[in-house]
Amino acid sequence: MSGKSKTPLLDMVKVPADLRQLTDAQLPQLAEELRTELVDAVSVTGGHLGAGLGVVELTVALHHVFDTPHDRIIWDVGHQCYPHKILTGRRDRIRTIRQEKGLSGFTKRKESEYDPFGAAHSSTSISAGLGMVEAARLEGVQRNVISVIGDGSITAGMAYEAMNNSGGMDARQIVILNDNDMSIAPPTGAMSHYLARLVSGKTYRSLRETAKQLNKKLPAFIADKARKTEEYTRNFFTAGTMFEELGFYYVGPIDGHNLEAMLPVLRNVRDSEQGPILLHIRTEKGKGYAPAEQSDCKLHAVAKFDVVSGKQQKSVQNVPSYTKVFGQSLVQEAERDEKIVGISAAMPGGTGIDIFGEAFPDRTYDVGIAEQHAVTFAAGMASEGYKPFCAIYSTFLQRGYDQVVHDVSIQQLPVRFPIDRAGFVGADGSTHAGSFDIAYLSCLPGFTVMAASDEAELKHMVATAVAYDEGPISFRYPRGNGVGVEMPERGTILEIGKGRIVKEGTKVALLSFGSRLQDTLAAAHELEQFGLSTTVADARFAKPLDTEMISRLAKEHELLITIEEGSTGGFGAMVLHHLAGEGLLDIGLKIRTMTMPDIYMDQMSPDRMIQTAGLDKAGIVATALSALGKEIAANQEIA
Repeated sequence: MSGKSKTPLLDMVKVPADLRQLTDAQLPQLAEELRTELVDAVSVTGGHLGAGLGVVELTVALHHVFDTPHDRIIWDVGHQCYPHKILTGRRDRIRTIRQEKGLSGFTKRKESEYDPFGAAHSSTSISAGLGMVEAARLEGVQRNVISVIGDGSITAGMAYEAMNNSGGMDARQIVILNDNDMSIAPPTGAMSHYLARLVSGKTYRSLRETAKQLNKKLPAFIADKARKTEEYTRNFFTAGTMFEELGFYYVGPIDGHNLEAMLPVLRNVRDSEQGPILLHIRTEKGKGYAPAEQSDCKLHAVAKFDVVSGKQQKSVQNVPSYTKVFGQSLVQEAERDEKIVGISAAMPGGTGIDIFGEAFPDRTYDVGIAEQHAVTFAAGMASEGYKPFCAIYSTFLQRGYDQVVHDVSIQQLPVRFPIDRAGFVGADGSTHAGSFDIAYLSCLPGFTVMAASDEAELKHMVATAVAYDEGPISFRYPRGNGVGVEMPERGTILEIGKGRIVKEGTKVALLSFGSRLQDTLAAAHELEQFGLSTTVADARFAKPLDTEMISRLAKEHELLITIEEGSTGGFGAMVLHHLAGEGLLDIGLKIRTMTMPDIYMDQMSPDRMIQTAGLDKAGIVATALSALGKEIAANQEIA
């Protein structure tokens, strides 16, 4: 059958078992249709595009060669999994991806049996895959486990820990290195494909094993020469030495868009009884869609867009993003202080460090996907008198927590932690939500923990962090744009551990920490309509607390409510701990703590997340009225 058919093939593939009924010659057409479907779907929803375009052929080949879901495919990070979802029974829902009650933008175990492991943070696939390999061995089940990891993700230490473990166990694990940017070793055309097929084949492996056995019977110096000759000859054409040293049998590189080259190699790898194998493929991020291929970022993540032009439908905002305010504020401070340096863990654009990097390239460090290293690297610079701003998303800083404790906090080193994406993040869901940083930093002795209530406060907190050198300090701020307040020319250094009263009242005290201040002020206005005089305070600090202000609020009001866009155990818990210690819970004070709900919340819009969590104006008002024993009339809505 020719590779081109008038009959659409994608309509015939409901699940991978259908795909395995197709011939090799039909697969290029299927890949072309799959790529078209992916572009059309993401144009409607927005989301991750470039990475998925780069693995279309690989996804088709894997599901054609391997018996999924019995065989396991683990997509590292998962932002390249959209083609996989289309082929695994979810095509009819692909236009709900990253939407409320729709498909997750990442692999998710509860979503499909074809997603054996949930992922959204990088560099976990090899470790998880090795666990599955060993589980199958102990169960006596014959199963292939394939971990697909990108060249960026494989820079993280966890990937090497897993490979070292796998090599030491001689586990029958397959790792596919998807090399789409950092060129570990460029393929050399047909010769490269031929060699990859050769070294993955049974004949070569048998000859190599025979040579190993023969070497054992040769005198030591001759055996060593023979081993080195074989290794040199093979690695003359390949980049496998590093992986071989970790115990992996290296195959590649091959063209990941050439199905004719990939399929026989994948079959050889599937049928091999070899220990761990690493297959190195080269792909092009954004492949097959011209606007993506021509984009500097290969359209990694996009808003809704026009398929023909690739133009994204981004809303125009007159208010700067918090990320931009941070980056520009840090540049402003660094112009006066040459000790300031910026550090990012593979997210310079997402954290605003790219803005700093344009102004001060020699003082900017992107360490790759290595949060643990980033934190200790920053600690080393701080120990020598520099002022490192280690900018990491809240959700990713979790990965460096031991280093935050051991290498920074215990030594009281003045590392500055700008924490972006604090709180709900919308379409990325629970895996990327900045839920826990208030709790996991506030429990550390000597740690100063701040949160910005608006973009002007963020500017002040950058200046405060620059000036503070008595220990580690963090300041958190949400994803998205500021609230539109007037911006100061330059940040003012805040007094450590001091909040501010924004509005005075007598009956109810609303104590906000961070991003919920605007809704808190709106709630206070609503409560005034119910005859409840309301004070609003901006805590600014979770640690050290403004104990004087909090004690006064407790003594002078009937009700005190704390409000934070963070998990239980955070700011509200710190306030309760203080009030209990001072005996202020015994004076008849009513107190409520408002936090993120104690669940992992699936993707929806940020506003819907806030509303669902009850952290919006209506939720604050309802909490206050309930605490005071008042009810809103059934026919009366909170404005």
